[in-house]
Amino acid sequence: MSDASPAARPEGRPDARHLVVIGAGVVGVAVALALQRDGHRVTLVEREGPAAGASYGNASVIATESVLPISSPGLARKVPGMLLDPLGPLRIRWRYLPHLAPWLLRFLAAGRPAAYEAAAAALASLQGGALEAWRQLLRDAEAEELLVRRGWLAVYTDPARLAQAEAEVALQQRFRVPAERLDTPAIRQMEPALTPDLAGGWYFPEVAHLLDPARVVERLVARFQARGGRLTIAEARGFRFGDGRVEALRTDAGELPCEAVVVAAGAWSRPLARALGIRLPLETERGYHLTLPTPGLELGRPIYSNEFAMAITPLGEGRLRLGGTVELGGLEAPPDWRRAEVLARRARRLFPDLDAGGAERWMGFRPSMPDSLPVLGPVPGLANAWLAFGHGHVGVTLAARSAELIGDLVAGRPPRVDAAPYRADRFGAVSRGAGPGARRRRAR
Repeated sequence: MSDASPAARPEGRPDARHLVVIGAGVVGVAVALALQRDGHRVTLVEREGPAAGASYGNASVIATESVLPISSPGLARKVPGMLLDPLGPLRIRWRYLPHLAPWLLRFLAAGRPAAYEAAAAALASLQGGALEAWRQLLRDAEAEELLVRRGWLAVYTDPARLAQAEAEVALQQRFRVPAERLDTPAIRQMEPALTPDLAGGWYFPEVAHLLDPARVVERLVARFQARGGRLTIAEARGFRFGDGRVEALRTDAGELPCEAVVVAAGAWSRPLARALGIRLPLETERGYHLTLPTPGLELGRPIYSNEFAMAITPLGEGRLRLGGTVELGGLEAPPDWRRAEVLARRARRLFPDLDAGGAERWMGFRPSMPDSLPVLGPVPGLANAWLAFGHGHVGVTLAARSAELIGDLVAGRPPRVDAAPYRADRFGAVSRGAGPGARRRRAR
């Protein structure tokens, strides 16, 4: 194993344990820091390196207004029309459909009114302290300059789509999301580079963004290591058990003994959860981005377009990131780079002077649960294993808040939010009879 720094057991903490956190994306690193603050000795295990997955290429928005689940009442009627456009906001790789079908059925069921309302309430509960949790996390890492709070704008070119958004914004406001309706002149006063051909939009003042999500994760990892944390580059493959507990993590570089484990491996978490004895309906949404080095315009805050299913975020050094679309096709299919390149054409509908020259294109995997809620909590039947994944489109947004919750649960403290909606067994998927063979199965 490749260990980046030594880890010494904290003195004066008889209850301190050695915990292994699998996954060095933004959620895993935030969890590791929260456990470290509680005095535990922590090892981060990552197969490629920090911020190698979705934490590298996400839209970089702390979207505290995102309290509405993806599956909503009436969505089932819209999906067939959405799928007609191969470059539209939603695409399914048809060869993957037999594998995807059970997840899709759960996803559509999650859009029933009662389930939708319950999931929205649970998302709002986590979102409530998300921005303050991020501020504290970055203060501790001395990286506050990477957080910008100027809100974000949801803009519309189609008056009918703007009118349809009224009901969604009203529901967001019911969950205490501040929002202000703006006409086109007011929007362009805030962001002059936008086209004058707008119907209007909404301003969400409590939203913030990061100047570079990968750099943020790197700074957090540096602080973790400076405090005695260990970073191990290895592929997690399973676990060794004894007396109803995890005794060691098995990796391609050998066995790593531990006193507790947290799985935060994002889109690669499902086989690890299965190795712990629980089957979960985790799927991967393939998201694309273009990062423009010299976009030829200045933007003060992120812009969101529901019409074009994309977010446009100003990063550091004058860069602009265009991110969006959903493609359901698993972890193995090659990227369809047309879905990245179409983002530039759509962005020019909003920014006529946009320069997309020299764009970096990227594809990554969002770990998504059918009800749009992450899995946060203990593994049923195991005394020392926890799960923290499945954040979908709000992984960056909820990373620091999720870490606080996992820290509370590991410590046995009353959690600062009700943890029941995020529990691992909410789908009735516990399978403790999976057996040692299943636990030894390779987890990729």
